[in-house]
Amino acid sequence: MLTTRPIEPVTGDLPRRWMSDDYFDLIVWYDPDGGVHGFQLCYDKPGRERALTWTRADGARHERIDTGEYDPRANRTPVLMPDGSFPADVVRVEFVSRSAKLIEPIRTLVLSMIDEFASRQASVEIDPGRPS
Repeated sequence: MLTTRPIEPVTGDLPRRWMSDDYFDLIVWYDPDGGVHGFQLCYDKPGRERALTWTRADGARHERIDTGEYDPRANRTPVLMPDGSFPADVVRVEFVSRSAKLIEPIRTLVLSMIDEFASRQASVEIDPGRPS
């Protein structure tokens, strides 16, 4: 079940909240007026971690999280890399079952962006005018 975690403010960054469980990390950024600026939903943490990121200004994108080399002597900063298909059905089912305690506006926003991104991805995959 997604629960709120403590988070340190970052100088020069927008205020944010972090919700997490064993499958998801959800970071929500807020505008100074309190409105949602965007979110990043990281999923499949124990497997092949990827992220759906949405901001009001840029829309949604889907990427994999590259944690760098697996070297116990070095702590590499994770980076976002292009990724293929977004498994919207799996992510949606997991999010619905794990997000019951989130405030409704955030839960609704994330679910609507999961659906919107999946719809956009499906229309690109079946577009006959798209070069192969």
